[in-house]
Amino acid sequence: MTLTPLAYRVADRREETRDTVTLTLEPSGEPLAPFAPGQFAMVYAFGVGEIPVSVSRILDGGRLAHTVRAVGAVSRAICGLGPGAPVGVRGPFGTGWDTAAAHGRDVLVVAGGIGLAPLRPLIETVLSEPEAYARLNVLAGARSPDDLLYPEEIPSWRSPFAQITVDRPSAGWTGRVGIVTGLIDEARFTPLDTTAFVCGPEVMIRATARTLVHRGVDAARIQVSLERNMRCATGHCGHCQLGPLLLCRDGPVVGYDRAEPLLTVREL
Repeated sequence: MTLTPLAYRVADRREETRDTVTLTLEPSGEPLAPFAPGQFAMVYAFGVGEIPVSVSRILDGGRLAHTVRAVGAVSRAICGLGPGAPVGVRGPFGTGWDTAAAHGRDVLVVAGGIGLAPLRPLIETVLSEPEAYARLNVLAGARSPDDLLYPEEIPSWRSPFAQITVDRPSAGWTGRVGIVTGLIDEARFTPLDTTAFVCGPEVMIRATARTLVHRGVDAARIQVSLERNMRCATGHCGHCQLGPLLLCRDGPVVGYDRAEPLLTVREL
């Protein structure tokens, strides 16, 4: 874990949606320590500030991909960076997806909106080691077809089982319409032998986890990625506290058995 930002530069910029971009960052010198799927970095826009961003792809040569939505001053500055632009990056921080816990089991991935970004490295890990897992299910929801991330990659996920749904269809959309939890009944998994990975808006996480528990999935086998206001990323400032957890240190990935009693806590 590196507490001082290291110098990186933008190697590639891809517009995903009207307000979301994926930046591929490469080290200008010394790279950060290797990241695990589900971990995050603090990405610094010079002269503006830094924000936590989960890795959306882990590449060779110390390169990282981050999918960022422009919702504030720092994220807008980062989204506006072009190839060659310098950035500061520190990390890796937090807990990652425990893929070892899913070995030999059915894998159920449920994503809402930009929550698909930190789940993409997990999906790629499972697809790269098909002999280590049973069945893979990918369920993803978005506000509209124009808000869907990585549409060119989704066909390669359909070989196991993938379903996409949107809240509001647009002209020409022939896919599913509705909330992502509505897809769970169609997924191919054995509840007692399933590990689930869930990321998205908190209300979606709660609804998904409760549905899975009702279906018979053990709450401890449901891994959720939570978000609070992270500033220091080292567990010292306390801004990301959720009950007894400091999510920059004890999360963002935690078991639903630990998270469930805390998800009614409002962020101050």
